[in-house]
Amino acid sequence: MQSVEKPTDSGALDAIDYQKYRIAAKRAERATAVARVILWLVLVIGAVVFMMPLYMMVVMSLKSTQEIAASSVWSWPKNLTFENFKTVLDNPNAPFFLFFKNSAIIATFSTAGVLVSSSLVAYPFARLRFRGRDRLFMLLLSTMMLPGLVVMIPTFIMYKYLHWVDSFNPLIIPAWFGGGAFNIFLMRQFMMGIPRELDEAAFLDGASHSTIFWRIIMPNSGAALATIGIFAFVYTWKDFMGPLIYLSSPEKQTLELGLRTYQALNQERWELLMSGSVLVMIPLIVMFLLGQRYFVKGIVMSGIK
Repeated sequence: MQSVEKPTDSGALDAIDYQKYRIAAKRAERATAVARVILWLVLVIGAVVFMMPLYMMVVMSLKSTQEIAASSVWSWPKNLTFENFKTVLDNPNAPFFLFFKNSAIIATFSTAGVLVSSSLVAYPFARLRFRGRDRLFMLLLSTMMLPGLVVMIPTFIMYKYLHWVDSFNPLIIPAWFGGGAFNIFLMRQFMMGIPRELDEAAFLDGASHSTIFWRIIMPNSGAALATIGIFAFVYTWKDFMGPLIYLSSPEKQTLELGLRTYQALNQERWELLMSGSVLVMIPLIVMFLLGQRYFVKGIVMSGIK
């Protein structure tokens, strides 16, 4: 976008030059206003497009079976009903609260492991100087290009020999050993933005690396921790493949597997399936709304824009 500088000495310009400056300035202002309007329209249209599936899911969950068959899926229900949610919660063949408890246990402990392990690994990459640090970090980032499907069978065989199949261990314990390359990268970028003068002052006072990590770096990394926590919790909460592979007992199913079971039991009851989906999404929406400010701050300050 072209910017127009205001002349430092307008009195030295003749009337024709000053008139040209005024015209150019007005054109620049109009171009800026048009660009803002276009950007606003693009953002609104994008938001509407992405919100359409969510809107359809909520609308169908509030309709009865007869109204779904007689009306469009986009039309707002004429008679709101919350009986669908009650039916989902009280179904004995797919106990919602049991599935919710299993998902909460896995997501909570897995997220805690990701936060602790990724912070511990990111600290030496961000604050220490040792031989081969950058090459080792590039090797770590290269693991992000390895598809999970490639190691799925070897990983399952390993967990089978460890007698971890049909337990929560494969879904929780690996999170405590590294936390994932992307999370480590995010934490490293954020820690590199913390002034090193804090470390030097702490060293002069006799602090060790562990003291600096727990008392200086971690308290100043709240935004990055919130960002990684949201990412990890959402990923674990919505994970379908992991529980499908490692959990075989019905009483150990998560909400994602429970939705699949509920779909098999009620193939034509779309209002019940949509009600279950809404209930599964509520914790994620609440978490994102509570941590949105820290989420955006962590992304911006970590150098990812």
